[in-house]
Amino acid sequence: MRTPPSAPTPADATALHAEGRTAGAAPSPPPRGRAWQPLLVILTLTTASLCALCLGTPYVPPHRLVGAMFEGDTTFAGIVVTELRVPRLVLALVAGACLGAAGLVLQEALRNPLAVPEMLGVSSGAALGVAAPLVLALSLPAVVQPLLALGGAALGGGLTLLAAGLGRGPSAVLLTGAAVAAALQAALLVLMVMADQLDLQLIYRYLLGSLSARTWDDVAGLWPWLLVAAPALVLCAPVLSVMRLGDEDAEALGVRAQRARLAALAVAVVLIAPVTAVCGPVAWVGFLAPHLARRFAPTWGAVRWLPWSAAWGAVVVTVADVPARLALAPVETPAGAWTALLGVPAGVALMRSGRRGRTAGTEDAR
Repeated sequence: MRTPPSAPTPADATALHAEGRTAGAAPSPPPRGRAWQPLLVILTLTTASLCALCLGTPYVPPHRLVGAMFEGDTTFAGIVVTELRVPRLVLALVAGACLGAAGLVLQEALRNPLAVPEMLGVSSGAALGVAAPLVLALSLPAVVQPLLALGGAALGGGLTLLAAGLGRGPSAVLLTGAAVAAALQAALLVLMVMADQLDLQLIYRYLLGSLSARTWDDVAGLWPWLLVAAPALVLCAPVLSVMRLGDEDAEALGVRAQRARLAALAVAVVLIAPVTAVCGPVAWVGFLAPHLARRFAPTWGAVRWLPWSAAWGAVVVTVADVPARLALAPVETPAGAWTALLGVPAGVALMRSGRRGRTAGTEDAR
């Protein structure tokens, strides 16, 4: 007796879909960028980390870093390194990784390379949740700030999905999100008008995203949220690969597109909200990091892009924080200003080069 064929799994369907698109074409060698990606990430991250720990006032030579961090150096330079520069570097790495992973989740769930937290109301909602108590002079413990940011981010993302018909289509979600983000930013402007001069300076630096004056307490506040977000990302990545096939194909494979899109937004909120509560919305990291991951390995899927998108997010924030701290020293500039200044043109250039590469590959296959 013949055994009836089993139903295809989402991974099998993704592989068959990719095979169908490339049927009849000669197998191409792996891109060179795939081999260069780990080396480039490690080299850039090491250089930026050394600059973050050594440069500034006081200058600490590289050979003294080990003694300052692990041997209990009680000099002024040792205290600056262990209590200011190291937690700031760790926060840059963690925040960048969270934003890079959240950007990939949103772009894959909505099948749009422009789907970033800044255009879906998530970052603006989180910023509003943290800025409102400052202006209204509400005395709240620091432990509550991530909860306020989480509530604001959920509010912004929820309004986006509700206004777009509960995720009826990716384009509707993106366009509606831009409108919701604009409305939340208008509310932030109203709060800034109500604020006094001191609060206005704090809110202004916070809204642009800054890692200034962050300590180990700020870093410690992120770990509980990461323990929730990490397993959620592991469960979410295979579903994102299926959603790339389109809503109809995903429904045929047993994935409910609307619920999956809502779950992806929830994962993004858990990643973005605690980061925004600590250092503000560091802009456009979630836009640039996924494009860098795709640029070096365009044939991969969401499962393999996700760790590299997180790695590139850490690289972007760490690199941007160096000129933010040193370019106009002794005055610090917000890191979010540098990520926006460099991230938007770089991301657009990556999108254009990726589109030209896909067009050239299609013509070669013909």
